[in-house]
This record gives sequence, structure tokens and C-alpha cells, in this order.
Amino acid sequence: MKVAFLGLGVMGFPMAGYLAKSGHAVCVYNRSPEKAQAWLEKYPGSAEKTPRAAAAGADIIFSCVGNDDDVRSVLLGDDGALHGCKSGAIIVDHTTASAEVAREVSAAASERGVEFLDAPLSGGQAGAENGQLTIMLGGDPQVFERALPVMDCYAKACTLIGPTGSGQMAKMVNQICIAGIVQGLAEGLHFAKRAGLDVAAVIGAISKGAAQSWQMENRWATMNDDQYDFGFAVEWMRKDLKIALEEAERNGARLEMTHLVDGYYAEVEALGGRRWDTSSLLKRLEP
Repeated sequence: MKVAFLGLGVMGFPMAGYLAKSGHAVCVYNRSPEKAQAWLEKYPGSAEKTPRAAAAGADIIFSCVGNDDDVRSVLLGDDGALHGCKSGAIIVDHTTASAEVAREVSAAASERGVEFLDAPLSGGQAGAENGQLTIMLGGDPQVFERALPVMDCYAKACTLIGPTGSGQMAKMVNQICIAGIVQGLAEGLHFAKRAGLDVAAVIGAISKGAAQSWQMENRWATMNDDQYDFGFAVEWMRKDLKIALEEAERNGARLEMTHLVDGYYAEVEALGGRRWDTSSLLKRLEP
């Protein structure tokens, strides 16, 4: 297919690369042109100076940017992709954003005969680089089926959750759960060290039982070694938790633990850890 990819950050750069390596005709756009040039030096394809130009003639337009305002800019702005889309094209937004902006873009796309899927990601930078992302989607089932073979180029699992906005709300659930798991792991490691236990032996034992988690398997050792440069940054997590907390205010959900952990991440930021990975919750316990 002819595809456009808007946003070549730590996630988008390798994702667009997988599309190109799979044989799709890829046109990329990035706010800083040098990143697009770096992508062209590594993968076959083309680049344009605006999202509108990149989207022209594309069958599917992928976006992976920072926040709601960025989504509005690259998709709905004066030079946004929607103004360049052909009728029948599909916009797949991989940004972790609000369900509200997903519905806003979907409505604007529908007016132009363009389809839309909100499709936030889980798996982090490593998942993007290894083509092993998990994608949660909201939108029409028939549109999902059309886009699925293309997303499979960089995903290990794609699940349609429900109508527009459902993918974003599923990602909120994902981040809520991760926040609690990482905080529990941080406190467990802190307790083990204070108790004078062999941390490796403890993890070796409990990771075979009900306490096991991806965070435990992949982050306990680096946390124990006071290393926090292995993935999703604290400032990004706080952005995601803010979205979840705002949605909870609308739907009445009680996110008591999430409020607490967001505050703990604020403490990590105050320690200079805005770009540390999310496992750095241990750092506030052992500064």
C-alpha cells in the first residue's frame, strides 16, 4: 500500500521502517526535517515538508506524536493530513491521547469521507524496534480489518476494543495497571534490601508465583542497580496518567492509587528524573 507516517520519534522511526521493509511505499513527515532525512538514509521511501503533502494519495496515514494538541496539529491543522487525504483513506492515530480528541478527529474525518482508528501502543521503544508492539484500537470493525495487515508489520497483537475512543481508554487502563505494579515492585525491592535479604534470591523465588509481572522480569535488576535509562520516561507516564485521571473525573471512576503514584512520579521529577524510566519510583524511596 501507499502509506504516510507522521512523527518519527523513538516509536515512529522504527515503526515506519518496518512498513518500508515490508514493501509498502512509505512517505514520512517529521516536525524536524533532519529526523526525516535520517530515516531516509536508513530506509527506502520519501519525505514531505507538511503532513498534508505526506498524506496526499495515501491509502493509510499513520500518526504517532506527543499529545492532543500535536494530534490536532498534524491531522486537523491548516497543513494537516486530513486536508490531503483522498476519500476512503484510513487515518490510524498511534498517539497516546484523550478519547475526546479521538472522537473529534473521527468526526472531522467522517465529514471528508475518511475513516479513523484510535490506536495507542504498548511495548515501548523496545517493542517498536523489535516489531513487537501491542495495539489497542477503537473504531469500525471493517476499517480495522482493512488496516490490520499493515499494522501487523510492527505489531505482535492488535485488538479492536470497541467504538472510537475505546482504544485510548484501554491504554488508560494499561497505564493505571502499570503504575500500581511498578510502585509495588519498588516497595518490595526497598523492603527486601532494608530487611537484609538477598534480592536476587527473593526475586528468583517470587517471580515463579503470583507476584510475577513483566516489570519484575525486566526491571528488577536495573532498579536494584540504580539504573533508570531503559524505556518509557517519567514525564511521558505523567502525561498518560493525567489523561486517565481526567477521564476518571468524567466517568466517576475512583483512581485512588493512580493519584498517589502520579504524585510519587512528581517527586521523582523533582529529583531530576523527568527522563528516567518509569521504574525509577524506587529512587524516591532510596534517593
